[in-house]
Amino acid sequence: MSNDHGHHHKQSFISKYVFSMDHKMISKQFLITGIVMGVIGVAMSILFRLQLAWPDTSFPILNWLFGDKWAPDGRLDSGFYMGLVTIHGTIMVFYVLTAGLSGTFSNLLIPLQVGARDMASPFMNMLSYWFFFLSSVVLMSSMFVETGPASGGWTVYPPLSALAKAMPGSGTGMTLWLIAIILFIVSALLGGINYIATVLNMRTKGMSMNRLPLTIWAFLLTAILGLLSFPVLLGGGLLLMFDRLAGTSFYLSDIYLSGIGALEQSGGSPILYQHLFWFLGHPEVYIIIMPALGITSEVIAVNSRKPIFGYTAMIISLIGISVLSFLVWGHHMFITGMSPLLGTLFLIMTLIIAVPSAVKTFNYLATLWRGSIRFTNGMMFAIGLVSLFITGGLTGIFLGNAALDISLHDTYFVVAHFHLVMGSSAIFGMMAGIYHWYPRMFGRMMNKTLGYVHFWLTFLAAYMVFFPMHFQGLAGVPRRYYTFDILPEFAPWLDVNVFITLAAILGGIAQLVFLYNFFSSIFFGEKSVQNPWGANTLEWTAPVEHIHGNWPGEIPTVYRWPYDYSRPDSDSDFIPQNVPDEGAVEEVHYAPQTPSAPEHEDVPERVMFLGLLKNWFGFKNA
Repeated sequence: MSNDHGHHHKQSFISKYVFSMDHKMISKQFLITGIVMGVIGVAMSILFRLQLAWPDTSFPILNWLFGDKWAPDGRLDSGFYMGLVTIHGTIMVFYVLTAGLSGTFSNLLIPLQVGARDMASPFMNMLSYWFFFLSSVVLMSSMFVETGPASGGWTVYPPLSALAKAMPGSGTGMTLWLIAIILFIVSALLGGINYIATVLNMRTKGMSMNRLPLTIWAFLLTAILGLLSFPVLLGGGLLLMFDRLAGTSFYLSDIYLSGIGALEQSGGSPILYQHLFWFLGHPEVYIIIMPALGITSEVIAVNSRKPIFGYTAMIISLIGISVLSFLVWGHHMFITGMSPLLGTLFLIMTLIIAVPSAVKTFNYLATLWRGSIRFTNGMMFAIGLVSLFITGGLTGIFLGNAALDISLHDTYFVVAHFHLVMGSSAIFGMMAGIYHWYPRMFGRMMNKTLGYVHFWLTFLAAYMVFFPMHFQGLAGVPRRYYTFDILPEFAPWLDVNVFITLAAILGGIAQLVFLYNFFSSIFFGEKSVQNPWGANTLEWTAPVEHIHGNWPGEIPTVYRWPYDYSRPDSDSDFIPQNVPDEGAVEEVHYAPQTPSAPEHEDVPERVMFLGLLKNWFGFKNA
């Protein structure tokens, strides 16, 4: 390949900004599409929270948005309420936290941090975005069909999803939902194959696997998870389409419809769909959170001015989470009547997966300990992720126990748990990445003061919205109910719903601050220097102005691991990976104030995994 990568022929607007094959532009396309979908998803949540907080109040804005059919007299129709809940969950889980997070930062950082000109297949990379965009359009088009959007919950369990006549939200809207998810899975598979091939085959000279930043480890394992699990949901969705359109009965048996009587379908089982869905659904949790954890590792190390604590342990914990994530899906199904023995096995695996998650948390805290912390906007969101991950993770211990889960299943306790540990934590990781790598993406800095306002309003809103839901769940309040005045036992929680809704509105206002900061800084933000944070990884060695090929001359050679911060033998508090040092050891772990620094010997790539197992916390006796 020629080294003259700074002088390409002039591209047209279409080839540069629309059908681009440059990984940096594609990352921006994923990000901005994810932001648009996120705005829609958050707006939906605020709209249906209005119904929960003030069920007897008329809101003219609802009638203006949805018309007399779906919001008569300014109150949401009960079926359309469920449609909003369904599309909100779908958008946030798949379109924001999966594609918006992983699609953005895997595209941006994998070639730059491993030292590659671009992805292994730029054309396939472009296709992955356009399948994602097409999927987004199809999903949102379901909001405009006559029978309304899919209304079976974001998990679309049969029989509501398998019978078009079951209810209005089971009609064309559900078919469009399934088509959108199939297109989304094609996008995820195209992207995942590309990410894996790029990391394994296109690393620059000297970039061994044990010199990769933890971001790349997280993106690589996330892509492997997606490649193994998304085809299962694809198969489950296709079988669901056959039940809907071809008269099969994979998931249907002994169904009776009001006014019609018994249907012909028999022999199927809706529990089969749950197994297929959650075999993807639980790895999906880690497909969402692992990129955020990788981003947090990088941001915390850079802004603590310390080597990441336990680099080796962090890699092992990511691998452990990846393996165990395929063995715990049944904890979503404790009340389906599964064998107690099988339930016990899922229970044990669920509790075991807390161990590698705890390792990551302790290592974050140890990295922060006695560091020279810079509270940048990105650092604030990274620390916020650690807080939310701990809070939400502790409630997972409750839900992982079958005896407790039977009481708490489908209550607001579950809503609180996964919104904190997965939803809010991943959003905070995504925000940490946006603030940290914004100069790399756009060549400008975001406004720091607005970033602080955004962080504190979002952090407070996240806890005020989801923490009270734990107590609602412990009281037995079910989720997805349209109104809380159905049973007198739930009436005392109406005031709590008012509080939660006001907090959600506050969180929505915080995102408006972010949107203004994000888009205005693209044009008016302070111009960035090449390496504004003093980071070691290779993306900061590329010029600020974007060129297709990343580096104008030779690709940098790597001589060290990515976390050489505050070394006592160096005048600088950071040493980039491309700086030679004949006497450098591979890895150093220490607190800057400690008199002597334990060292970690250079591990050849061919025996890396043996070294990982032998040296769990990345330490060697001093």
